[in-house]
Amino acid sequence: MQRSAALLVLALCVPMTGCGLQPMYAGGSNSVVAQGLAAVDVPAIPGRDGWLVRNALQNRLHVAGEATPAYRLDVRLDDALEALGVLNDDTISRERRILRSRYQLIDLATGEILLDATAGSDAGIDVVSSEYATIAAEQRALENLAIEVAERMATQIALVLRERERAAEAQ
Repeated sequence: MQRSAALLVLALCVPMTGCGLQPMYAGGSNSVVAQGLAAVDVPAIPGRDGWLVRNALQNRLHVAGEATPAYRLDVRLDDALEALGVLNDDTISRERRILRSRYQLIDLATGEILLDATAGSDAGIDVVSSEYATIAAEQRALENLAIEVAERMATQIALVLRERERAAEAQ
């Protein structure tokens, strides 16, 4: 029984070698993608949410260190807090915090827009009797959402830079 299970696993692994999957950051911090991400300049984004997203982006993009900017990332944020659960006495029992981002990756040399996309996430917040606890939960949700949105943006940027490198190699 164990021998047939091992053969089955081996048989399933053979087709995966030709699937075309490749590591995004093959080559570590010296890879083209990592160097491209390090060359993305993120200008200041207004507001507390902007400050959080910009810091999260810089932490994610500049893993390979700082480089001479070759790209600029323009980001506009929309942060909303809405009542989700309303009780019979018109008090709110649950809120939903939504953070959406519209962003463009611009090649500084040509002015070409390489990526025009959106990213977003949301979180549910329990409204409790303590106003301090509710405000702290709202702020923590914003911090978590900023990290999530920044990660989604960085992943899309890395994909664009990888495809751009592949296109350059094909020429």
